[in-house]
Amino acid sequence: MTMTKNIAQKRIIVGISGASGVVYGIRILELLREGGYEAHVIISQAAELTVKLETPYQRAEIHGLASQVHANKNIAAPLASGSFAVRGMVIAPCSIKTMSEIATGVTPVLLSRAADVCLKERRRLVLMVRETPLHLGHLRSMTAITEMGGIIMPPVPAFYAAPHNLADIVEHSCRRALGLLGLEEYLTNEWNGDKSKDIASV
Repeated sequence: MTMTKNIAQKRIIVGISGASGVVYGIRILELLREGGYEAHVIISQAAELTVKLETPYQRAEIHGLASQVHANKNIAAPLASGSFAVRGMVIAPCSIKTMSEIATGVTPVLLSRAADVCLKERRRLVLMVRETPLHLGHLRSMTAITEMGGIIMPPVPAFYAAPHNLADIVEHSCRRALGLLGLEEYLTNEWNGDKSKDIASV
């Protein structure tokens, strides 16, 4: 049991769906590889297209960053079972379609099924939802997932961190997401306030 628990602490599922911003998923895979984590990746068919449209990465390059790649159509993969112990899962980016499947429990593919498993097993699930503006249906799905224990984390730029370029913005959001999975070594520097506004105590 202890050995399984130790393995699970180093296992992370990374989902990449077809929303804009596949660079978030790619950078997360790079960070996990650098940290020695066992990354299991699921890439949707729409995400494969988005990779070609938005990045210079080749399919083999992204696959090479993962410990194991699972076909989205393979609903019989280990990730579809709660008996496969993992620390948690992040979907980066998370499309509205994928989020909606998770919210309703109707999970026809491995990406949404693996997320559903994380929720039912009370494991951490972070969704980097990429869409704006949001209509009421989107918001209700977000509420449902939050009530089930998931974390909705749109990759909102943190300008207080004074980013110098797009890579800095992506890096900050990816580290925040991994921090939410409990991987504290990826946490960014904490905000210590505006010291110029401090008022000396009397």
